[in-house]
Amino acid sequence: MSWHVHPDVILWVALVEGVYLYGLRAVGRPRGLRASPAQIAWFSLGVAVLYIGAGTPIHDIAEQRLFSVHMVQHMLFTLVAPPFMLLGTPDWLLLPVLEGRRLRRLARFLTRPAVAFTLFNLVTAITHLPDVGDAALRHHWFHFLVHVVLVGSALLMWWPVLSPTALLPRLSEPLQMVYLFLQSFVPTVLASFITFTSKVWYEFYAQAPRLWGISAIEDQRYAGLIMKLGGGAILWLAIGIIFFRWVAREERKERSTAELRWEDVEEELRRMGLTKPPSRRAR
Repeated sequence: MSWHVHPDVILWVALVEGVYLYGLRAVGRPRGLRASPAQIAWFSLGVAVLYIGAGTPIHDIAEQRLFSVHMVQHMLFTLVAPPFMLLGTPDWLLLPVLEGRRLRRLARFLTRPAVAFTLFNLVTAITHLPDVGDAALRHHWFHFLVHVVLVGSALLMWWPVLSPTALLPRLSEPLQMVYLFLQSFVPTVLASFITFTSKVWYEFYAQAPRLWGISAIEDQRYAGLIMKLGGGAILWLAIGIIFFRWVAREERKERSTAELRWEDVEEELRRMGLTKPPSRRAR
């Protein structure tokens, strides 16, 4: 098995990065706005993850030999790259898109938690059907389309958690955790079918030359475990980060509220003449 550079992949990821950087300049400069270095780094990292999944040996092994590596590829496209790209998107970058009333209504509908959740899981289920998967593996243009739809639906799925704009707001932190918990639970059904079935799911992989001595049925079981355990680990990591950030924010809010209340009490006592104002020496 040999690997070669994929010029089409380089072209597409360069196009995504180029449109992003051009948008930062075209939208931000007239408004006197700039993306932070961290935002540019997050988005660029997301684009790099897309390239890793589509332009490295992961791509060739996934599309020629192993279903388990194909599952790793899909996890990169749906659970890693999209949240990075949303973290790198400034809120003002979306203003030109959301200025139109029809587009804003459509965006609000698609990013509703129930709609985004349903669309992503529906796309995931359909694209993993045996006939659809075999067709994608045998026709490059269709496989490219499947990957575009997967990434697009994943961006919608992550939106209620990582929305960069108040026009399409995020869920509250507790609801974000519930949302991701449900998301971690749903794919286990599909993963169970893939893992525990005694028949090779895709005819393409049943006929593909084996790699590293892994049989087709073993490869399929590895893919199911990767989908269940690997995907679950990423989502639970996100839940943990949200939880600790939420707790820290609530603690800061409580401290600031307590300090404000004590200052108000002192001021009121001074107005009532029950306490003396601090002396100049004390000041």
